[in-house]
Amino acid sequence: MKLKALTSYLVLVFALSTATVTLRAADSEQNSRPVPVKTPPPVYPRDMRRDGISGMVTVKVVIDESGNVAECSVNKSTRAEFETAALDAVKNWKFKPAVKDGSAVRTQVIIPVSFTSEA
Repeated sequence: MKLKALTSYLVLVFALSTATVTLRAADSEQNSRPVPVKTPPPVYPRDMRRDGISGMVTVKVVIDESGNVAECSVNKSTRAEFETAALDAVKNWKFKPAVKDGSAVRTQVIIPVSFTSEA
């Protein structure tokens, strides 16, 4: 179980490091992308787990200047049954906000949320 959580975290970190944000790629040291600091996992839908069904939901997230999730919506998903759980989880995430020219800025990222069955 811990390996799956670590794998999901690594996917998240990779996604955030490659996400399109409002920062230029070669900006100065005063610019940075958002960094997740609190990422409670989604609740795996009981029927999907029981049936051994896995899936992925990519969530479009707007992170405000305080590092809170201001908006989130489903960008794409492999199974509609996972969408609510993914959104409910991401709404509770907290970030170190993106920084541009030394100030925290509102930004948008795409976050993959993976559901991997142990069955």
